[in-house]
Amino acid sequence: QMQLVESGGGLVQPGGSLKLSCVASGSMFSIYDMGWYRQAPGKQREMVATFTSYGTTTYADFVDGRFTISRDNAKNTVYLQMNSLKPEDTAVYLCKAEGPIREYWGQGTQVAVST
Repeated sequence: QMQLVESGGGLVQPGGSLKLSCVASGSMFSIYDMGWYRQAPGKQREMVATFTSYGTTTYADFVDGRFTISRDNAKNTVYLQMNSLKPEDTAVYLCKAEGPIREYWGQGTQVAVST
């Protein structure tokens, strides 16, 4: 069993930055593919960025070089550095851990980009 706890969300002005963190409980964090997803009101959940256990990263097209995903296996943590935030980035950001048997989701952290 794994629990994921996200933090770092908040209200930021357009052009600002936030760094999200997702801390995982349990062991064997390093074998999980980790990802950040987001869900805006009335919209489907979408992938933002992923970081596989092998070290491969993937980004959604809308990221366009603004976000960076990273992970620290020693701390059981995955991060999402978000720069040049836009109002359309407003959403609940969720962390996912995908393992060989099942996947786990966190509760999410709210990001609001507004003046």
